[in-house]
Amino acid sequence: MAALEAYTNPEMLPGTESGRVGRLLGLNNAVPMDDIRLADQVAKGLRAASADALSEILGRASVVGPVIPEATLRRAKKNRKALSREMSERLYEVSRVVDAVSRTYHGDGEAISRFLNRPHQLLGGRTPLQMAQSSSAGAEAVINLLRRADSGFSV
Repeated sequence: MAALEAYTNPEMLPGTESGRVGRLLGLNNAVPMDDIRLADQVAKGLRAASADALSEILGRASVVGPVIPEATLRRAKKNRKALSREMSERLYEVSRVVDAVSRTYHGDGEAISRFLNRPHQLLGGRTPLQMAQSSSAGAEAVINLLRRADSGFSV
């Protein structure tokens, strides 16, 4: 969870969501990541290394299988090809949730894991991680839940 250490000190974080998500996905930090650049990279397909970067944060079992099939990841690595747009978008959506949770819990790995893996009544009894893995709408539901919590609403 070394990638989450930056969340303990907000000055170390990129100022934009696209910059933070790009960092979580292990994208090149030599050029500042903006919305357009990130959108272009997701559209053309992320590298398999992005799945590995997210796996380091969430654990392999939370990414390989639920987000991207193991055979797909293995094939992309073997052929040194980008992931499909669909797989790239799935990684992107889960990364958005990881970013939002990490900001809320200031990089506290235990609190982040507890939140992501505990069933939540406002998510129909599913865990936030399951919701994020399910679809872009599921990821948005988790992000909206966190926004309500950050605004002081009881969740």
